[in-house]
Amino acid sequence: MEYTVQYYDLVLVAIFATMAAGAGVGLLTSLALPTAVTIAGLTAALLIAHGLFVRGPVDGPEDLTDEVDVLN
Repeated sequence: MEYTVQYYDLVLVAIFATMAAGAGVGLLTSLALPTAVTIAGLTAALLIAHGLFVRGPVDGPEDLTDEVDVLN
């Protein structure tokens, strides 16, 4: 079984990389660590929002009207 990298795998890697870069900037520059991590966190939140709302995990708007059997 061969695995291919999907969009959401890249989003997860980008979130980790953003937070790690924020910590690195905070530790290695004169920018305060809390400020750098906060900026990185806001950037990660934008990545999450893009993954949820711009390229959501549905094929189309009609998928949003399907009932979920587990909850019934």
